[in-house]
Amino acid sequence: MLTALSIRDIVLIEKLDLALDKGLTILTGETGAGKSILLDSLGLALGARGDSALVRAGQAKGSVAASFALPKGHAALELLAAQEIEADGEIVIRRIQNADGPSRATINDQPVSLNLLRQVAALLVELHGQHADRALVDVAEHRRLLDAFGGLDGQVEKLSGFWRAMTAAAENLNQHKALMAKAEAEREYLEHAAEELGALSPEPNEEQQLAEKRQVMMQAEQYASALDEAETALAGENNAEARLNAALRKLERRKEGAGGRLDQVCVALERVLLEQNEAARAIADARRQFEFDPKDLEKSEERLFALRGAARKYKCTVDQLAEKRAGFEAELKSITDGGATLKKLEAAHAEAKAAYEKAADALSAARKKVAKQLDKAVLAELPALKLEKARFATEITSDAAKPMSDGIDRVEFVVAANPGTPLQPLMKVASGGELARFMLALKVILAAKGSAPVLIFDEIDTGVGGAVADAIGQRLSRLAQGLQVLAVTHSPQVAANAGQHLLISKMEDVGGKRMVTRVTPLSSQSRREELARMLSGASVTDAARAQADELLAGRA
Repeated sequence: MLTALSIRDIVLIEKLDLALDKGLTILTGETGAGKSILLDSLGLALGARGDSALVRAGQAKGSVAASFALPKGHAALELLAAQEIEADGEIVIRRIQNADGPSRATINDQPVSLNLLRQVAALLVELHGQHADRALVDVAEHRRLLDAFGGLDGQVEKLSGFWRAMTAAAENLNQHKALMAKAEAEREYLEHAAEELGALSPEPNEEQQLAEKRQVMMQAEQYASALDEAETALAGENNAEARLNAALRKLERRKEGAGGRLDQVCVALERVLLEQNEAARAIADARRQFEFDPKDLEKSEERLFALRGAARKYKCTVDQLAEKRAGFEAELKSITDGGATLKKLEAAHAEAKAAYEKAADALSAARKKVAKQLDKAVLAELPALKLEKARFATEITSDAAKPMSDGIDRVEFVVAANPGTPLQPLMKVASGGELARFMLALKVILAAKGSAPVLIFDEIDTGVGGAVADAIGQRLSRLAQGLQVLAVTHSPQVAANAGQHLLISKMEDVGGKRMVTRVTPLSSQSRREELARMLSGASVTDAARAQADELLAGRA
């Protein structure tokens, strides 16, 4: 729900901090008091086009902040999480409009694009009015709303899976056909390339291994010379190893009578001899690793030259040659396997297509059945809204030749406000008041399914009064049992249904230099006076107060 609205320096609003309740909130006030300013401010926060004219005269900028509390798992929270914006059940949208033109937006203090702001706002608020409705007038939304009303979302999701499988199978088939056509046109080249690379048989990482081996062989003499020096140093002059062995044997013969005084010397000499022998073996092993036949160097250089030549020829790196070879062989296989791969892919596509078509037909039939239920429910709401002679229908046009992820149906709500007139799209309804009442009837039926948590109705009672206004108020009240509803109205019958009543007024500021808009939450007594004003006009009479009491008593 929308928990708070904070406005600074927007048109006539200098400073406004408004706390909002769940249920039905009614906004009333005299014409020109600033009700439209309040809605324009909220619209700015929700992504409406910025306009420097909205900034209060003399100020550098204006701002609007809207706070929403949402349950876990709400689509808006998931959308923000996908954008790495933290939102633990609360979303604060802030829009700052500069007087020199540009505006900027943040969500939970993170800068966001206007596009993301609008996506989030569409999941939070729906605006319904005589000439503004972003949800129900949009034909693209009608299919989703019908599916939500009929509980068909599960079928739609399953169909989307069949759609993905079918499109993937079609893509695989088309790619293989393109490969076949290309292979047939280049058969001679492919055969030559596959044969050449097959004979070359390139291995992964072979270039680096050959280059390293070549480098070692080219420096083998230097390595061998260094090993010779190490061997000479190890052997020492006059056969140091033999002399050490002789000394060790002599000490070992005498150590038993030395009372342990020669033990450490013997151990140390044994260790020296062992290490010396180990070093000698290591030098011998290393020497063998640097023993190369001059022909090996020649072969490595020829192999490296051949690989790099092939890489230049086929316009790739040496490491990509094995992949190139596999690609050429695959292309050849596509025209030499007797069509086996083609048949397999065609069968997979046919199977996926049949599964999709079966599910699409079943979903289409279910939609047509649900559409009749929706039409019946909406028509039942119309008489009380002074639309007793109007007609409403859900038109479903199916075209199997144009399959989509959500099915083969185009869904559109159409209406006829007067007898004898043809059914037309919602936006072609001539009267703004009639359009708003059609919207209300639809929203009452669809509110619990596929609705944003906040609904705003802007003067949908224009041009009606008495029983019709009362019916509108009752339906707004019904909607507010499950959703938060804000309604701007001039009708006391509608206003009497409010859970929270806000009075919008215009007055001079403290210095008397300019007019400012104020929003005041009404108490029970002041609410009675406001309803009486709405009933009687500028001069509030006792009779009007009595009527106001009757209206409020009827809603108690």
